[in-house]
Amino acid sequence: MHEMSIAVAVVGQVEQAAAEAGGVLAVRSVRLQVGELAGVVPDALSFCFELACSGTVLEGAELVAESVPGRARCKQCAEEWAVGMPPQLCCPACGEASAELLSGRELQIVSVHWDDGQAHERTREHISEER
Repeated sequence: MHEMSIAVAVVGQVEQAAAEAGGVLAVRSVRLQVGELAGVVPDALSFCFELACSGTVLEGAELVAESVPGRARCKQCAEEWAVGMPPQLCCPACGEASAELLSGRELQIVSVHWDDGQAHERTREHISEER
C-alpha cells in the first residue's frame, strides 16, 4: 500500500512548513490535488493520513483530496479528451496512439490551514510518487 508512504510524505512536508512558519500549534486541514491516474485510492489515503498524523502537529487534521480528471491531447491531430478509467490513450478522433497526458497524474499539496485561521498556500509542491 503506497498510500501510507504518500501520507507520511505529506505529513513530513507539512510538519516542516509548520516548523518554518513558527508558532503553529495545530494544523486543521491539508488540501491535496490527486490525479485520477496517480494510482491513489482516496479512502486508503485518508485512512493512512489519519494514522500518519498521530502524535504530530497534524493530529486531528482533515485531509481534503480533490480529484483531478485525466486529460490527454493527440500529438497528431491535437484532439483533447478525458481519458477516464481505465485510461483511453488512443485518440478518439483519429485513432493514433500518440497521446500526451495533460492532467491526471497530479499528487501535490495545494494548501494547509493552520490553527490561526489563515490559509498558507503551498502550490506546485509535488510529492514524490513511489511505484
